[in-house]
Amino acid sequence: QVPLVESGGGLVQAGGSLRLSCSASGRTVSIYGMAWFRQAPGTEREFVAAISWRAGNPTYADSVKGRFTISRDRAKNTGYLQMNTLKPEDTAVYYCAARGAGDQTYGSWGQGTQVTVSS
Repeated sequence: QVPLVESGGGLVQAGGSLRLSCSASGRTVSIYGMAWFRQAPGTEREFVAAISWRAGNPTYADSVKGRFTISRDRAKNTGYLQMNTLKPEDTAVYYCAARGAGDQTYGSWGQGTQVTVSS
């Protein structure tokens, strides 16, 4: 699988913003879609957002609609998650994932980045 490298996590107060980045590399990179997931301690991993690589069509979980924006720069093989109006319940480890055109699931995953939102 193509390695994915994440960055941009950190500590922020409620109402603040962060932007996460997810960069893919390799001799040839053929990305069909990229998504973000998150997992808080003691909880199941949950879907946050996804984007098609060609047209940039986004999909969002209801919990983040209107606050988060997913985007991608195809020339840089990089995806982004802009997180605004952050809430304490957004606290989690965030993972990016990518899939190729022939993949039914996301086969490439980032290392995870911690996002902590304080009250």
